[in-house]
Amino acid sequence: MQFNYQARTENGQVRTGLVEAASRENALLALQKYGLYVTYLAEEKTPFYAKKMDIFHKTGMRDVVLFARQLAIMFKSEVSLVEALRSLAEQAASRDFREKILVLSQEVEGGSSFSQALRRFPKIFNSFFVSMVKSGESSGKLSEVLGYLADHLERDYTVQARMKGALIYPAMVVTVAIIVFALMILFVLPNMTTILEETDTELPLPTRIIIAISNFARAWGWAIGLSFIGGIAAAVRYVKTEAGRRTLDGIIIKSPVVGDLAKKVYLARIAENLSTLIAGGLPIAQALEFSGQVVGNKIYQEVVFKARDGVRRGEAISVILKQSPKLFPPMFTQMVFVGEKSGAIDKTLQNVVTFYQGEVQRAMDNLLGLLEPLLVVFLGLGVAIVVAAVLLPLYKISGL
Repeated sequence: MQFNYQARTENGQVRTGLVEAASRENALLALQKYGLYVTYLAEEKTPFYAKKMDIFHKTGMRDVVLFARQLAIMFKSEVSLVEALRSLAEQAASRDFREKILVLSQEVEGGSSFSQALRRFPKIFNSFFVSMVKSGESSGKLSEVLGYLADHLERDYTVQARMKGALIYPAMVVTVAIIVFALMILFVLPNMTTILEETDTELPLPTRIIIAISNFARAWGWAIGLSFIGGIAAAVRYVKTEAGRRTLDGIIIKSPVVGDLAKKVYLARIAENLSTLIAGGLPIAQALEFSGQVVGNKIYQEVVFKARDGVRRGEAISVILKQSPKLFPPMFTQMVFVGEKSGAIDKTLQNVVTFYQGEVQRAMDNLLGLLEPLLVVFLGLGVAIVVAAVLLPLYKISGL
């Protein structure tokens, strides 16, 4: 946000201009730090046609990844944290993120630690991010920890981007097929039905079935639409509950098609988070706590929290993970065991990360290889049914 101000210096000189800050209070504090006595301060009103449209650019994971990487580079170059944050705010892609970074810089300048300032925005900077920064502050290795954090976030973002990119084509094909089929059912076939009925010809079975579906959709389309929307709304509301989220997560890891891929993604994420947090200086129990919070699956979270509690009682992580062989395969638990024995669990887990990231990529390739022929069969059957429903009666009429 920008504010017009008028102020006087200690010598009585009048100063006017613009100051950028996250709020009016922060703008006032910023001006007072320069020894100015503010007499007028108001937000700059920008015409609606001159405003940047951030509707399609909300703060997302990509913004956080770039923020972490750029901050790590600037901090390593011995730029002060406040100056680095101000610089990053100026080049932020969205106004929303720019204002949040300005708040961070003002909080740090006001005496708060960086980790405390980050806690103001939990939807952007999760507990993993905050805990890594806090460990860097405690150990005096914030520059090194920011580098670890940036590497971790980039790897996690790359995996998610690959998964989303791989699903775009199948999703588009299915969407287009559904739209075309709906247009045929609602608009094309009703016109044909009128023509065919005038011939008094007995219609073939595929045509009668398609016409029946068309009539039902036209008569009860509103009810189908409302039921669909209501069902989606109820499902979304249920998934937001603790029991609903656990049910959905259980279905995901048990599903025959994507279950294996999902497990490998979660295993890679757990290993990556633990390795990064332990390398950053956090105690193992605390690293398990934060890793469980951001794993993204309630079933895996419960096991990780169980391991956290076991470590606090003096038990080994590998012993507890072995109790859930369907979630943590022997290879994973054995590598954890080796890391515990050698005292280099962070390095051992990084080898696990490398292995499972390769497994995730192979599983994604296999899934795509399975989806493509299934889509061809699905579309082929749909086209065959519609063509048969349209051409068979025309062929029958032409033969009369």
